[in-house]
Amino acid sequence: MQNMADLFGKMNEFQQKMQEAKDSLGKLEVSAEAGGGMVKVIANGNREIISIKIDQDILKDDDKEMLEDLIIAGVNKALAEAESVSKEKMAEVTRGFLPGGGIPGMDMSKFGL
Repeated sequence: MQNMADLFGKMNEFQQKMQEAKDSLGKLEVSAEAGGGMVKVIANGNREIISIKIDQDILKDDDKEMLEDLIIAGVNKALAEAESVSKEKMAEVTRGFLPGGGIPGMDMSKFGL
């Protein structure tokens, strides 16, 4: 019976650590640029876009399609960086609880983490 109590205790501790990691990822910011810095995108570790800055000079060209492409590129880079940081953080948390540091190939983002 003690083993079950230990298991539930570990599960609760794991859930708490995962929530703490998710909260800290929400405060962490990553940035990316596209077009040589013409578009700058900031995202948080939860893969949410926080801001997009567009250099005034690019607006003078009246090239809407190019601007759209740069925004997409910047957003994709920022989200990829946020994903990388998130996976790293989740691996740190699972390393202490799961044998071998986690389940290989398991994407914790599917669990909202």
